[in-house]
Amino acid sequence: MTGPDRHQGPGRQPGVPILMYHEIAARPQTTSPLAVPPAAFAAQLAYLYYAGYKTVNFAEAAAALAGETSRLPARPVVLTFDDGFADFHREVLPLLRHYGFTATVFVTTGWIADAQGHRSGNQPGQMLSWNQIREAVGAGVEIGAHSHEHPQLDQIKPGQLRHELALSKALLEDGIGQAVPSLAYPFGYSSAGVRQTARATGYRQACAVANAMARPAGDRYTLPRLTVRASTSQARFERIVRGGNSMIYLKDHALTKGFAVVRRSRAALAGISQRA
Repeated sequence: MTGPDRHQGPGRQPGVPILMYHEIAARPQTTSPLAVPPAAFAAQLAYLYYAGYKTVNFAEAAAALAGETSRLPARPVVLTFDDGFADFHREVLPLLRHYGFTATVFVTTGWIADAQGHRSGNQPGQMLSWNQIREAVGAGVEIGAHSHEHPQLDQIKPGQLRHELALSKALLEDGIGQAVPSLAYPFGYSSAGVRQTARATGYRQACAVANAMARPAGDRYTLPRLTVRASTSQARFERIVRGGNSMIYLKDHALTKGFAVVRRSRAALAGISQRA
């Protein structure tokens, strides 16, 4: 579908901004700091449209960044949504249709509303149903995997890791009748072993968080994304998309480095314990 006439926007941003969303909801529906209010999200999409950005899905961006295709538009942006909240169907899909945009939704299969015998864990909110997922596919949205139970993949045993990645991929492919080549690591956590297992399980690309622009020649299994949260103002959002995010994510980067040290220590201790 088409929207209003485009206006000329700012200069091209360095790299490809891959934006990471979760819920599109406001209080009192949610208390998550990652939830973006619907009005703020609508303003963000309007900015992207009038500034001349064109959306591609995550798989298309990964292929272009790997040099497999040169089909990226002059001003690309990738919209990704983690977990599979039902508000994607209610709040996001109509706006995507209005602007002629696309997106990628990374679905946690154990949390699907009507997962039935495959349901696992406590759902964090109202989640997409299979019919809603298939409707999104029909609208041109890419469906990716986000594991089955949403564990910290780098902290579980190899057999459980393979099960998490293979089951979520199989369930999604069976449910939508299409290949599912893309993965988002829960919490953004991965390791060399996790990435190797993702590749062996049949995923072609995967994304972390990292809060940086995605660039050519990067690791196809750790493509970085940029977090958009409740506190992201419109002015800050515009700077993020244009590539002016070096100062915005300083705290995030510091926390990520600290967590990495802790997680490597835990993994090393677990390995010692298993060998003892």
